[in-house]
Amino acid sequence: MKYRLGELFCGPGGIASGALSAEATDGKESHGFTHAWASDYHRQTCDTYIRNICPDSPDTVHCEDVRQLDISKLGEVEGFAYGFPCNDFSIVGESKGFEGEFGPLYSYGLPILERFNPLFFLAENVSGLGNSSQKLAFEQILKDLKEAGSGYRITPHMHKAEEYGVPQSRHRIIVVGIRSDLGQSFKVPKPIISDGNYITARMALEDKPIPATAANNELTRQSPVVVERLKHIKPGQNAWTADLPDELKLNVKGARLSQIYKRLDPDRPSYTVTGSGGGGTHGYHWQEPRALTNRERARLQSFDDTFVFEGSKESVRRQIGMAVPPVLAHHIFEAILYTLHDIPYDNIPANLEE
Repeated sequence: MKYRLGELFCGPGGIASGALSAEATDGKESHGFTHAWASDYHRQTCDTYIRNICPDSPDTVHCEDVRQLDISKLGEVEGFAYGFPCNDFSIVGESKGFEGEFGPLYSYGLPILERFNPLFFLAENVSGLGNSSQKLAFEQILKDLKEAGSGYRITPHMHKAEEYGVPQSRHRIIVVGIRSDLGQSFKVPKPIISDGNYITARMALEDKPIPATAANNELTRQSPVVVERLKHIKPGQNAWTADLPDELKLNVKGARLSQIYKRLDPDRPSYTVTGSGGGGTHGYHWQEPRALTNRERARLQSFDDTFVFEGSKESVRRQIGMAVPPVLAHHIFEAILYTLHDIPYDNIPANLEE
């Protein structure tokens, strides 16, 4: 059986890639997912999604602002996923929450749940939403999700992508809801890495060399000053922790973000890949004095080399940084299949309260 999956805020296809690769067998037949429709407001992001997820049905991807999206034109689905924009809940941003431009966007998933009443949903957001400062906002979101449609049994959990084979330290809250009348509750799949033996940045980028023909692998031009600065920054260090000569130090007042000109530690998973790029936030190689290429960033996000991103270099960088790692999504969607078909699987207790 193939469950039809619909998405809002679909991004370039990280969630879809993970879902489409998931499979479960109950002894009689194999079960998986198929793309039904998706929506995002960014044209080049939609082009990336179409190219990699549904090249034969481009009309199923609706490139428009979710606030103007007519959901009556969307087809029936058994599953629904959305990684609603996280800017206003991010611990890096101003944390405006519901008062910000992006905070209320989670609510646009609720009419989907009301209209289609799917068997399950998956909602993804940044780890900052689980902080004490956002406690009330998080509780409201969970309440709304639980009561949507005919009601859902929800399981919120702070996932650490590196524990599921992603070569990156990326922590995200993912809420999975199973429709209450099914009598099932989703359980968090047990991490595949529990001993700290993570996939490192070096393993991700060097064990299998990036093919010369791989797309999105163009180098970023570095100014002589940046090159010289990086030469003084050791692996794992950033512009603030390195011993820089006075002429190479940054004249920045106020908050000092740890990712500024931070070089990867080759023997650890990458730090979090983001969608930004200006002011020393590209992500930097541990040995060569340069920024990472978009293909290297995509590898750290667990995208396959055959996954081609559309758009300008800056647009691709943003798409990669905003995506859900496909490998993490794969494990979660696999567990959803196990749950729907009552197939036992290794699991752990959720680390967030409903």
